[in-house]
Formats: sequence, structure tokens, C-alpha cells
Amino acid sequence: MLDRLQAFFQSVMQDRPKAVFAPDDPRIAVAALCLQVMEADGVVRDAERVKLREILKDQYALDDAALDALIAAGQDAESEAVDYYRFTTELKRQLNEEQRQQLVGLLWDIVYADGNRSEMEDHAIWRVADLLGVSARERIVQRQEAAERAGLGAIDDAS
Repeated sequence: MLDRLQAFFQSVMQDRPKAVFAPDDPRIAVAALCLQVMEADGVVRDAERVKLREILKDQYALDDAALDALIAAGQDAESEAVDYYRFTTELKRQLNEEQRQQLVGLLWDIVYADGNRSEMEDHAIWRVADLLGVSARERIVQRQEAAERAGLGAIDDAS
């Protein structure tokens, strides 16, 4: 009897998304910031989409259904936002300094996913890092490390 009841509930829940994210879930803010950085240069490439999925899946140990739900929630939040402040305010409260620095590094990973870095992407990350309280020095360190991870080697320290 218990087995049949459990099977029934599993079949009912099968058609629903496995992960439902609360509107204030910090993972939505991270996904939305990633999406905003992806769109900063006006062109979203497949390599950036793949990198976004890889980062979110690895960072939060999500299965494909939960990953799709997170990205959809991030897209909804991002489309409603007028600036970065909405997302960075809550993340600054919830993340420690090292985690905020790592987030900036993840944003740089998305920028370098397509092998290019634009002035608009630089500006977007500069603004996000500033709002998160990440220093210019640390932002540059994170950028250099992301470039190395992307196989682009050493890059200039100008910005």
C-alpha cells in the first residue's frame, strides 16, 4: 500500500519541475548577473551559453531540470531588472569576501568563453564588482586567472 502511494506521488510530481526557486534565492541573482554579463556586448554566443550552464551546474550541483529552472528564473529576474543593484545588494549581504571575488571570477569565465573581451563586458564586470565590494586589484586578478583558464595566457593590466 505504501509503495503504491509513493509511486502515485512520484508520478504526479514527475510533470513538475524538480527545483522551484524562491524569488529571493541567491542562485537566481547569480544566474541573472551571468546573463547580464553575457548580453553586455550585444551578442550572446553558444560558447557563452555552454559556459553558463557548466558554471551553474558545477557551482550548485544541479541536474538538468533544476539547471533549466534556474536559468529560466534568472532570465525572468534579469528581464525585470533595470540595473545590477537589485542582484548585488542581496549577494553582498549573503556572500563573504572570498565568495564575492569568486563570483567576479565566474563572470570573467563567461566573458572569455567566446575568446573575446569587449569594452562593454569590462564595464559590466567593473560595475558588478564595485557593487559587490570587490576591489579593482582583485577584479584584475580574477580577470587574469579567467584568461589563463580560457587558455588566453597573460593579458594586460590596464583595466
